[in-house]
Amino acid sequence: MQFTRFAAAVRAPQSLSRTCLYAQKRCVAAAAAKPATQKVGNTKLYVNGEFFESQTDKWFELRNPATQELVTMVPQATPAELEHASRTAAEAFKTWRKSSVLARQRIMLNLQLLVRDHMDELAISITTEQGKTFADAKGDVLRGLQVVENACGIPSLLMGEQLPVATDMDTFTIREPLGVVAGIAPFNFPAMIPLWMFPLAIATGNTCVMKPSERDPGAMMLLAKLAEQAGVPKGVLNVVHGGVDTVNFLCDDPAVKAISFVGSDHAGKYIFARGTANGKRVQANLGAKNHGVIMPDANKNHTLNQLVGAAFGAAGQRCMALSTAVFVGKAKDWLPELVERAAKLKVTGGFEKGADLGPMITSQAKERCHQLIQSGVDEGATLLLDGRNIKMAEKYKDGNFVGPTILSGVTPSMKCYTEEIFGPVLVCLFAETLDDAIKMVNSNPYGNGTAIFTNSGAIARKFTEQIDVGQVGVNVPIPVPLPMFSFTGSRGSIQGDLNFYGKSGVQFYTSTKTITQLWRHEDATSSQADVNMPTQH
Repeated sequence: MQFTRFAAAVRAPQSLSRTCLYAQKRCVAAAAAKPATQKVGNTKLYVNGEFFESQTDKWFELRNPATQELVTMVPQATPAELEHASRTAAEAFKTWRKSSVLARQRIMLNLQLLVRDHMDELAISITTEQGKTFADAKGDVLRGLQVVENACGIPSLLMGEQLPVATDMDTFTIREPLGVVAGIAPFNFPAMIPLWMFPLAIATGNTCVMKPSERDPGAMMLLAKLAEQAGVPKGVLNVVHGGVDTVNFLCDDPAVKAISFVGSDHAGKYIFARGTANGKRVQANLGAKNHGVIMPDANKNHTLNQLVGAAFGAAGQRCMALSTAVFVGKAKDWLPELVERAAKLKVTGGFEKGADLGPMITSQAKERCHQLIQSGVDEGATLLLDGRNIKMAEKYKDGNFVGPTILSGVTPSMKCYTEEIFGPVLVCLFAETLDDAIKMVNSNPYGNGTAIFTNSGAIARKFTEQIDVGQVGVNVPIPVPLPMFSFTGSRGSIQGDLNFYGKSGVQFYTSTKTITQLWRHEDATSSQADVNMPTQH
């Protein structure tokens, strides 16, 4: 199995089969040894069960962020193509909404097995297009797979409530699908975030139009093929591509009843405002500035390892990256050891053995990261570890690489603190007491995630009770909940009342209908009419 052939399959999926471990290892080795050099193909659209070439004249270049080699061209779908996807999804909903919950459960069971069997293929696509290390890319797929596995319990998740409210009278609720729903996914989790969206959407009886990031749509295209193999009927899942024009269409199209979005502040606020103005239900997960509070009594070895992994993994391109460390009291004395461990991380193209982090997604993202590092220095922070201008192997000389970077003595007024860097940069602040640290975290506008490192149960309890952040970890640096719960970012990190996956996700993709019915026991034996108003409840 040649990597170049696999890359072509990502761009124009025709069939997928189980791949033996030996072939997978050869595929990864080939990718590491030599990038693809064949003529690239265009990424297809997927509508009504068909992969087809866009007729657009507007294309996005997708380059391997480690090498700048052109991987594929991604279309800006035409208005007619977007309309085709929407009409197809709306027509498919007429029959899909009537499918039994057990039939939808069976498809989810099939899908989870197929995703697990094709994890390596998906991870290769992610590493090639997005730049994550191969191991981290497999983690991307796994965390999405867990949501699919949870969706396999959809019969229980859709169960309503019932109560006898009076003699012979019952009130009960049922959950019904909304119709056509849309998912707009970011570049940083090309498999996980789509798997947060479309499996639960279709398991609850909706049809779906997905827009993956134009920077790395390959994983979503493979997932569409797997969904087809799992038994998802034609038109129930559709994939369109593009930038602002596609986003505007999904926000404005009357057939689309709800939008799930994960991405940047600017885009999320725009989508929420435009979508809700058009009467749509919108959930938008936005930016973050996640703090890790380090108490002097914490286990130093564990804490330093967790900080390094959570700050620099995926080149810092995670909305739950622990990008800000708050050292309380004498804990700041651990900084030299933190720098020492961060400096040992291996920065590569992603496929090499022992790779710790790969490149940033684009050269523009790299340049912005450089500017924010320099702004910290200019405003008085101390640059303890500088990952700019990192020396890379010849084949990666044009890649978007930034090495682990640590800024110390940062204050809340500095630009490197107020803006989300979204790169492998850890900014370090100091606090005298736990109360000072809590105040600092709560004063930040974002509320996605936070963590505290301590060996004191009393300190942990105080922190978890007083902190105003949606997701809190105690000695856990990235406290993303498993999908039996929900992703509960808060404040400036999310817009919309309903969170992603779990019970909240089921609520987002359904409407509740309440039914009150009367079946009088007298009617079984009596034909006498009662003309009086009822006087008893």
